[in-house]
Amino acid sequence: MAVQWLTPAEQRAWRAYLRTGTLLTARLNRQLQADSGLSLPEYEVLVQLSEAPDGRFRPFQLGLALDWEQSRLSHLLSRMTRRGFVTRQDCPGDRRGAVVVLTGPGRAAIESAAPGHVTAVRRLVFDQMDSAQARAFGQAFEAILAALEEDGR
Repeated sequence: MAVQWLTPAEQRAWRAYLRTGTLLTARLNRQLQADSGLSLPEYEVLVQLSEAPDGRFRPFQLGLALDWEQSRLSHLLSRMTRRGFVTRQDCPGDRRGAVVVLTGPGRAAIESAAPGHVTAVRRLVFDQMDSAQARAFGQAFEAILAALEEDGR
């Protein structure tokens, strides 16, 4: 089967997407570090836990929600435990399992970091678009996300 190469317009769009992803991730990470001392991955974990029922997740559920490898999550959770943002508790009903629990300091960290993060996302992303572009942006990424999630099953 012959490869259907990207058109020049698709190639430009794809390369802009790749470069934007790299720069945006770096800028958001620097903003979080400067404003709150959190890394972007720590922030992502805290978001998941802060939105979970009772601020709890089984590690495998957290890994699935973030689409991270177990080793990456394990190392980060160890660091976050040392910082007092999360604790690990025995899982009721599964003596071999554990539950990651958001602590008071972890909740305070996400609540403190969120306003600056949202401001940075708005400034770096949404302030660059009009409302029609923002709708199209959302629709495009929702379609891509749905396809990726379907492909991953």
